[in-house]
This record gives sequence, structure tokens and C-alpha cells, in this order.
Amino acid sequence: MATEGGGKEMNEIKTQFTTREGLYKLLPHSEYSRPNRVPFNSQGSNPVRVSFVNLNDQSGNGDRLCFNVGRELYFYIYKGVRKAADLSKPIDKRIYKGTQPTCHDFNHLTATAESVSLLVGFSAGQVQLIDPIKKETSKLFNEERLIDKSRVTCVRWVPGSESLFLVAHSSGNMYLYNVEHACGTTAPHYQLLKQGESFAVHTCKSKSTRNPLLKWTVGEGALNEFAFSPDGKFLACVSQDGFLRVFSFDSVELHGTMKSYFGGLLCVCWSPDGKYVVTGGEDDLVTVWSFGDCRVIARGHGHKSWVSVVAFDPYTTSVEESDPMELSGSDEDFQDLLHFGRDRANSTQSRLSKRNSTESRPPLSRARTHTNVMNATSPPAGSTGNSVMTPGNSAPPPLPRSNSLPHSAVSSTGSKGSIADGAIASGVSKFATLSLHDRKDRHHEKDHKRNHSMGHISSKSSDKLNLVTKTKTDPAKTLGTPLCPRMEDVPLLEPLICKKIAHERLTVLIFLEDCIVTACQEGFICTWGRPGKVVSFNP
Repeated sequence: MATEGGGKEMNEIKTQFTTREGLYKLLPHSEYSRPNRVPFNSQGSNPVRVSFVNLNDQSGNGDRLCFNVGRELYFYIYKGVRKAADLSKPIDKRIYKGTQPTCHDFNHLTATAESVSLLVGFSAGQVQLIDPIKKETSKLFNEERLIDKSRVTCVRWVPGSESLFLVAHSSGNMYLYNVEHACGTTAPHYQLLKQGESFAVHTCKSKSTRNPLLKWTVGEGALNEFAFSPDGKFLACVSQDGFLRVFSFDSVELHGTMKSYFGGLLCVCWSPDGKYVVTGGEDDLVTVWSFGDCRVIARGHGHKSWVSVVAFDPYTTSVEESDPMELSGSDEDFQDLLHFGRDRANSTQSRLSKRNSTESRPPLSRARTHTNVMNATSPPAGSTGNSVMTPGNSAPPPLPRSNSLPHSAVSSTGSKGSIADGAIASGVSKFATLSLHDRKDRHHEKDHKRNHSMGHISSKSSDKLNLVTKTKTDPAKTLGTPLCPRMEDVPLLEPLICKKIAHERLTVLIFLEDCIVTACQEGFICTWGRPGKVVSFNP
């Protein structure tokens, strides 16, 4: 297993890596970027993000790719491992002035070969609805910034809806919109709908229905990312205050919470069966939280900088049927947790969501699964970012990885992007095996202290309504409680591989059936062919 932070080996950019399933190869002809292929000077810019959609056309080439780089937004046919990318022919390209795209999401429900609905969030707070096939801009939400003036950190269509979407901002607020409604010409007035510990939900008071339909005020500081559960009923949110909060979306009830070891939480995803939520953040850890038990059941370590993305690989996760689930928390039962699977209902539901629908996945009735979790790290300036793959149990394995980078503050000028050794060189990782023993005091907290970013936590919540109960949690009081167990109190997942695959921080990790897609802050979107899936190219 590669050690981080030292030696020539770690500084070499890898173009292939080997896992138990075979060799993953970087496909240079399948690299997407700005047409001039010049590395983007990413200083001070928002993270490069990637969204996929499948148009379900009969040509067999229905995948489309959207990515943002600086002030630019591109929409291409994605040819994957089949054909070389033609960067001279984007279907749509947009350059924005005065603001930058920060995140985007396709509506998979309504996408056709003739039309697709793409939401784009911006650094100044607006959200645009565009159709990159028709090259139309349908609507602009929060145009006058009367609803929220802060950066959009995450935007998602509500699962199963053709018109509802949810938007999170660095103010710590989330808003529910309907594409059919206007935003009004005056600032909205709100009425309290529900209030709980560190959150409040308001409806918009208005004679006629207008956007936003709901305003959520969650925690302290920026709301960095949210993800819908696979069934669309629950919403997991991670914030700069270090808390994971999981809500029932329809009833607006708080289901459970978890606190980071220190610093903000930056990314979140769900296991494919919805039983586990995985987070990554400024404590350099990957934390596994049981949805049913509302508690931390494992942590993954091995990163030397912030974890920027977490994602699951559904295609290499093996599941063995067993009795119905019962997770008491013992080391043995913990194996169940490892059948994380794929995506976290997050911005890149891409063709994964279509091809990897529940019908195509094995039933996950308790399941002992050997799988790996992949994370990409985003280091603070001057540090090296790696993706580390955390293992399942020491049995044969599949790997799930998680990577979802939500927030630009994690950007690091001098950071490097790396991937879990061997398997994710580009976003995928080898499979890691879980070591539940052997973790004594060696997960030295010292290692993590280097990149502590407690000071980075913004407690600015001036935009928030004072109705939110501000029970500020003292980190010293949460440590050692179920909210944030000590390192020695939960199983530690060991990384199986660690490979450096980019010069700048990794911001994207997406698992597709025949490849893995990664992106770094320089604006290069890389395709890594899975073992046995690479064919000779037809330009």
C-alpha cells in the first residue's frame, strides 16, 4: 500500500492502476476539457463539476456530459470508451460574465433526444434553467438576488419530479422551487412551518403561489452539499459546522445527526440500499453513519488532506444474501455496512441512475459485502490530495467509493489530486479491505492536526432567521458521545490503494458501467476504462 506524502512514487501522476478486478487505464483520447486543452488557472475559482444524462435515444450513444470550468459551461456528447472525444464540437457552450457556474443537475425524468432540462447554480446566488440541446434559456431564478445573495453550493431536482428542485447556498439556507412559478419582484416574506434543533423550515407568505415554496435554515455556516436517499424520501445535508443532518423530506422532520471529528463536512452520499450515509470533510476522515441506528459505525482514514468527494461503485460490489439486517455494532456486523453501493442521489446521477436501477442490482437484504469506498481528497493549500480507497471486510471485494465535492472553499492552490491507490487512479479505487482490529492508538490524531481547519468554519449566519435554535455545540462536549465517538470506539477502515492521478485537487468521481470518470480543478475530465472494457478507438 502506498504511503502518502513522501517519495518519488507519490509524486508521479499515474495513467493506470491495478485492482483485484484487473487493470484500469486512462484513455487519453477520451479526455474532455476546454477546446484548447490548456490547464485552467483554478486559483480562486469554483470546483469543476460534471453532470451526466442519458437521452435514451436508439443510437446507442445517448450519453451527454456537462461540466463547468471557471466562467465557462460546456455540453458534449460523451463517447466514453467507445470513441475519441471531439472537443471542437460542443453541443452548447456558454461563457458568463460577473458570475461563475458552481454546480448543475440534469432532470433525468424529462430528458429526450430533442430536449433536456439542466439547472445551473451560480456564485452570485442565481439558478438558471437551460436546454443545451435547443440552446434555450428557459428561466432565471433568484435573478435579483432577493431570495439569497450567497453562492449556490448544490442544486438537485427532487427525485421523481418534473418541476421541483432544491437549492443550497453558502448562507446555510436551502430553498425549494417549482419551475412553473415566478420568484416575485419583492423579497419574500416567510412564515414558520417547523422548527427543531439547529434547523427551521418556513413557507413563503404570499397571496399567489410564488418561489421559493420552502426555506430551510440548517445549522451554522455554509450548507456544503445535500443528497437525496435512493428512495427520495430522506435528505442528508452536510454543513460547515461539521454536522450531518438527515431529514424526512416530506414531513420536514429531523431523523438524526452526526458530528465530524473536527472541521466542516464537505461531501455526502448514500449507500444504494439507503441504509448508510457516508461523509467526508476537513477532518481528513470518511465517516459511515447508520441510517437505522442513527450512529457512527465506522471511519475510514488514510487521507492527508480534506476529503472532497465520496462515491460508491455499484458495478464491483458483491453482495451475499444473508438474514435480514441487524446491525448491533459489533465488528462482525459492521461488514454489512460495506455494501455501500453507488451513487448518493447526487448531482451526477448520470447514466448510472438509469442503468443501475434497482431492477439491475442484486437484492440487498442484509448483505455481507465486500466493497471499497473511494474518496477523493481536496487538500488545503500546499498539501497533497489523494484518493484513498477504504476497504470493506477482508473478504473478496467490490468497491464503492464516494466522492462528491461540494464546496469551493476547499480549493487549494498548490494541492495535487490523487486517487486511491491502484483502483481509482482516476476515481476508482482498488478494493480496500477492512481492518477492524489493528487500529489501536495508531490512527494518531496528530496526523489530522496538520490540516485542521477549525478556523475555517464560518459561523456567519446573519442571513438566517433567528428562529433557529442556536444551541452551539462545543466540540469538546460532543467528542466521545454517540454524536462523535472517539477514534478508538468505532472500527477503522484501512485504505487499500492510493494513487496520484492529477496535479490539482480532484473534484469529481463518477462510476459508470464501463469506466470511471474523474475531474480535477485544472479542468480535465478523464475517463478510465475498466478491465476488459477498453476497445480500439474509432475516431
